[in-house]
Amino acid sequence: MQGWLIRWGFNILALVLTAALLPGFKLTIWAAVVGSIFLGIINAVIRPLLIILTLPLNLVTLGLFTFVINGFMLWITSVTIRGFQIDNFGWAILSALVLSIMSFLISFFIEDKLFRLR
Repeated sequence: MQGWLIRWGFNILALVLTAALLPGFKLTIWAAVVGSIFLGIINAVIRPLLIILTLPLNLVTLGLFTFVINGFMLWITSVTIRGFQIDNFGWAILSALVLSIMSFLISFFIEDKLFRLR
């Protein structure tokens, strides 16, 4: 449980850093907290359906279309959460790329014992 909370905190920090790096992505701290929760929910519910529906396109692009889907998830969050603003879909895709790299690094360094098989 503790690893999950630490990872969530770092994901909020990743959202804030991404907004600081990219001029087309703006958010407040409160929007980062609420947006990370909302983004986690839609990534758990909507994203798997989109991955399955776009599987042929994802195969043709060798998985690169996943960044478009991730950008779409960020765009849905920006439309829904006040203070979480992405200027256009291009910035959403670029933000998704930066967030994916940061998320990978967070998951690599933070161990969650809940999903550990021992």
